Amino acid sequence: MDEGRLVAGRYRLRRRVGAGAMGVVWQAFDERLDRVVALKQLVVPDGADPVEAVGRAAREGRIAARLQHPNAVTVHDVVEEDGRPVLVMEYLPARTLADRIAAHGALPAEHVMGIGAQIAGALAAAHAAGIVHRDVKPGNILLTDDGTAKITDFGIARAVGDVTVTRTGLLAGTPAYLSPEVARGGEPGPASDVFALGATLYAAVEGRPPFGDGDNAIALLHAVAAGRFAPPTQAGPLTDVLSDVLRTDPATRPTMAQVADRLRAPRPAPTRLDLHPAGPPPRSAFGRGRLVALSAVAVVGLVVLSLVLATGGSDNTGATATPTATSTARPTALAPARLEQAVADYYALLPKNTAQAWDRLGPRLQEQGRQQYEKFWRDVKDLGISSPPAASGTDTVTVGIDYTGAEGKRFRESHRLGLVVQNGRPLIDSDEVLSSQRIDDDKKDEEGEGDDEKDDKKRGGGKSGNG
Repeated sequence: MDEGRLVAGRYRLRRRVGAGAMGVVWQAFDERLDRVVALKQLVVPDGADPVEAVGRAAREGRIAARLQHPNAVTVHDVVEEDGRPVLVMEYLPARTLADRIAAHGALPAEHVMGIGAQIAGALAAAHAAGIVHRDVKPGNILLTDDGTAKITDFGIARAVGDVTVTRTGLLAGTPAYLSPEVARGGEPGPASDVFALGATLYAAVEGRPPFGDGDNAIALLHAVAAGRFAPPTQAGPLTDVLSDVLRTDPATRPTMAQVADRLRAPRPAPTRLDLHPAGPPPRSAFGRGRLVALSAVAVVGLVVLSLVLATGGSDNTGATATPTATSTARPTALAPARLEQAVADYYALLPKNTAQAWDRLGPRLQEQGRQQYEKFWRDVKDLGISSPPAASGTDTVTVGIDYTGAEGKRFRESHRLGLVVQNGRPLIDSDEVLSSQRIDDDKKDEEGEGDDEKDDKKRGGGKSGNG
């Protein structure tokens, strides 16, 4: 294809902007819809049937088009030109993360976490839609000047269970960023994308992929299959996340949604409920000191937020822990299902049964004070679990909640809870907010459900989480 050529009767080629193993990318102008687009002419492997290749690309394009996310490049169309498939995509004036690493070397961990949070959010949405990317790497992450990151090249992605695509015989994925199970010949799944994102973030903070980037693809595949790599030395606050996502066993890795939550999380140690990463101590242990600079509406929301954070979980219904009881608490050694159930049981009590809920908190959270705890919960009208509790470590559980605060304002939050065992029962001893957002009332109205119906569903969800 050449500059000025009209493709499929509507896309006028402007200039070539890139090329890779999977094809050549052009900037083009859609004369029908009056917009700039990107065209990627895919490579048809030697000996492959062009007709079959076009059909496969059309299927992959339909799969990719199912994903609509602000941090994923949108696929608009699939056309044929010169017997070769062409993907029509959103055009984004940006450089790749690979370019950024090549130009600057290792990047600051905080900057990489911001990139990772955006990409993990897009991939979590893809996984929820049944799409596995299969080729997450720095070259497929686009970065704009305003800090936006987008994952691209879903042209080789596929829906889980799409046998016609899985039998192409192609190894889709860059060896340096493959997961061990794929390097050993296994089928890629969502956990493989988690590993590949981890390898990508590792490369960004260390300046090289975890298994190196040598030219010998076979040797590299053997190294990846073994799953052995040098621990990162420059990852800082990203170290723990990398340790979890780069586990050799895919069953032990967090989900992509959990990865996104952790990368978005503030970095202060989650040992108290005050939500103050820096500055003078708050006037109240439940975070009131931080609220004085906010508007009245925001104050109400964050006060309720702090209260929800004060919640923890345990099967303990009698012990009232005090600061001196900390010595009797120890990290949990319980099965993940037990920890998840404790958290679900705790939230099922709220907001009405604060007395029993208080008894399920660990020593550190109870240090915050019973009076403040009760006061904050008086502003909460209802609460439900929006994302079931999921153990993300030996003593931590991630959970999503929806709740209504003062003036009927609704919020959706994700929390990471730290648990300890006291008298053989798990207690929630710390609470960290991973994300918090106001739920759009207009959107709910458009979905045709009133507040009462929504609240009933959320309460039902919370109960079902309790078994």
